[in-house]
Amino acid sequence: MTTVKGLVEQAEKEGVALSDVVLQRENESTGTRKEELLEHMYRNLSVMRDSCREGENPNLRSESGLSGGDSAKMMERARSGENLCGPFFGKALARALAVSECNACMGRIVAAPTAGSCGILPAAVLTTMEEKNLPEETAVKALFTAAGIGMAIAEGASISGAQGGCQAEVGSASAMAAAAITEMMGGTPDMCAHACAMALKNVLGLVCDPVAGLVEVPCIKRNAMGVANALAAAEMALCGIESRIPADEVILAMRRVGDSMPGSLRETAEGGLAATPTGRRLAEEILGGKKAEKTQETP
Repeated sequence: MTTVKGLVEQAEKEGVALSDVVLQRENESTGTRKEELLEHMYRNLSVMRDSCREGENPNLRSESGLSGGDSAKMMERARSGENLCGPFFGKALARALAVSECNACMGRIVAAPTAGSCGILPAAVLTTMEEKNLPEETAVKALFTAAGIGMAIAEGASISGAQGGCQAEVGSASAMAAAAITEMMGGTPDMCAHACAMALKNVLGLVCDPVAGLVEVPCIKRNAMGVANALAAAEMALCGIESRIPADEVILAMRRVGDSMPGSLRETAEGGLAATPTGRRLAEEILGGKKAEKTQETP
């Protein structure tokens, strides 16, 4: 079983980065050459970059009408220099929104680890690479670190909103991103583990309550929150702040919290924001309209 502790211990023993350990394990478990694995991850990074660009289109709108255009607003503000926390933070938020909006509009994305949380890792990695003038290879290797953290979470808990709530999707993606950018900025394997733990415990208990059952409200804006959380966790880890609860124990806690959640808060659109008056009205307008269309099409 993959654990964060196991990844860190192997990396420290061999004097390598977490990404090197994950790449080596993938090579051994699948028999795929490292060069092929790296090439595949370069392609993933390319798709992430494309989905950011597509999502930044100010005219982009989802079929439901619930989303589209917000990323362009955020990116414009970030580039103007007027946003509260500077261009790095603003661009990261914009890209998280962009990829999520691209997904809502049926664009091509990398589910990292899920479609509902697809904006967090690309936003964190691409913005760090751009703003810190890092080579593309650094970003690609960081995606392996993220993958290793994702595997540990998937095996120790869940990355499914239907099983564990949004903590399992946005929370997992945020933890993956935090570890990835910590490594990109020269953090040790242990720092990456602490970044993962802090990011994940910050959203412990986050419910999955999609309005009308669509991956738009509140999912898209939670992706922006997820990358903000990842940046905060990485920043803390890089200055030596540690999580008092080890990453693997946080993952176990997340599993137990997810198991205790009622079904209404696990992707069923029966609770939380989906059950608010506005949430129900939007669902009726969207789903009711589709039912009417089907009735009219029936011969």
